[in-house]
Amino acid sequence: MGKSGSTQKAVENRREADLESGQMSSDEGTTLHPSESGSGHKRGKIDDKGREIIDWDGPDDPDNPFNFSISYKWLLTITTCFISILTGLPAGAYGAGNEYMEEAYGIDQTNFPWLQWATCSWNIGAATFPLLFVPLTEKSGRMPGYFISYIVFLIFLIPSGVGTNFATMIVTRFFGGGASSVSINIVGGTIADIWKGPKERSIPMSIFGMTSVVGIALGPFIGGAIQTNHSTLNWHWIYWMQLIFDGALLPVFWFILRETRGDVILAKRAAKIRKETGREVYAKSELKRKPLLEELKISFERPTKMLVTEFVVAAFTLWVSFAWGLLFLFQNSITQTFQTNYGFNTFQTSLIQLALSVGAVVGTIINPFQDRMYLGSAARNKETKEKPIPEARLYFSMPGSLLFTGALFWYGWTSYPSIHWIVPTLAIGFIGLGIYSIYMGTVTYLTDAYEKYASSALSAASLGRNAFGAFLPLASQALFTNLGFHWAGSLLGFLALALSGVPFLLFYKGEYLRHHSPFIKDAMFDSPEQEEEEKHPADIANIQTVEGANRYTAPAS
Repeated sequence: MGKSGSTQKAVENRREADLESGQMSSDEGTTLHPSESGSGHKRGKIDDKGREIIDWDGPDDPDNPFNFSISYKWLLTITTCFISILTGLPAGAYGAGNEYMEEAYGIDQTNFPWLQWATCSWNIGAATFPLLFVPLTEKSGRMPGYFISYIVFLIFLIPSGVGTNFATMIVTRFFGGGASSVSINIVGGTIADIWKGPKERSIPMSIFGMTSVVGIALGPFIGGAIQTNHSTLNWHWIYWMQLIFDGALLPVFWFILRETRGDVILAKRAAKIRKETGREVYAKSELKRKPLLEELKISFERPTKMLVTEFVVAAFTLWVSFAWGLLFLFQNSITQTFQTNYGFNTFQTSLIQLALSVGAVVGTIINPFQDRMYLGSAARNKETKEKPIPEARLYFSMPGSLLFTGALFWYGWTSYPSIHWIVPTLAIGFIGLGIYSIYMGTVTYLTDAYEKYASSALSAASLGRNAFGAFLPLASQALFTNLGFHWAGSLLGFLALALSGVPFLLFYKGEYLRHHSPFIKDAMFDSPEQEEEEKHPADIANIQTVEGANRYTAPAS
């Protein structure tokens, strides 16, 4: 008998045994198990290969993360967002030790900001590590991803505290930035695991988007506060303080966090049943997994292809990358501007940096209104009834991009010693608000437009974003020294003005561009049922992460 005949015979024998034990046959030819298994969980369907496929024990299954209590959901949300802030802080805190590193490492920054290479290496790690390691968490779960990346992040803070040469700083910050980005990437997935639907996720995701900006923007303040208020300590304590504080929180996180990825929970349940009963029981996700090498190949190839062939992806990538690069450039510019014009010290300039964070907080407060308008667009969607329009994601971003542009001119032309320091500081706050609006508009629009391939689109945008964050600060010193504070701000403003057309173009021509994109046509789900079947809820959130390239298991290659 051939292989197919043996398989069919095994299935028939299994079904006969099921019928004898009182189990029912479904209309689709699968066998249903209404009774509970020996493990206390309901039995699943039998597929055409004789395997039992389990699912949740009904809509109220307590192991389903959507059924966690509201209080615990908020505890998880706040805890994971706090992790996002903590792991982002060293990206900006590094600059607080610049004047000390110049002396310690014998670096002359008169003509070029050599110390910025350590920021560059941090962001390169942030861009590349998630592509390699986030796919692993789809099989192992969120918990191993959190704690392995967090521990690696802590380990690579140590060389910054003990390093005796600048090369050590550059190399180790590459790994620190990579580990930081992996942990931040997982946060968005956790939020989508526990909050069901865009309406429930609105406020949690707004908070998470804020932490992506605030974690980096707070860094100079934390570093400056440590160095200024503990002036008797060596500058290395900028890192030791973070290591001690972050390390002390590790057991707290272990106590609070639990696995939230639904398919991993079901896979562990199936493995337990197999071990206890010997039955051939599986979770659906176990049967759909691709080999890891294939996942990694898709993770690298598809974003690159989309970046060079998809106008929508390329336009959004350029837009958000410029804004994100300025987030890092301003860490240098603010110090240079306020020390020169107002005689501020390191800590005082770090206080000015807080204006970026304030802008992001204001954006977080406004963003739920953007989400409300987005959900309301479903009623006028002519393409897919009762589904919000992707272009409705840009209501906040359109004025936000113009505000971002205007604030750059404002900052440049009010940076005079004769003008009170609060005036350019207010401009910095509006720049922070603009960066937040651009960031949220990009990740949410690309999510809606590319559906199945959303993570690949966002991976492309994230690679560009971190590349600008890595290299744009290298131009800061020459830009503001050679052009002056006023024309340097104007040059950035003119570039922002050109890019501010992106959300307006996509808002008015997005439907046309989507209809003429072969990638988008292939990426669309045929029905809400297919979307539920093929797209894990975390797909949406994983791409909303800051920090590095975001990733999910694509249902098609």
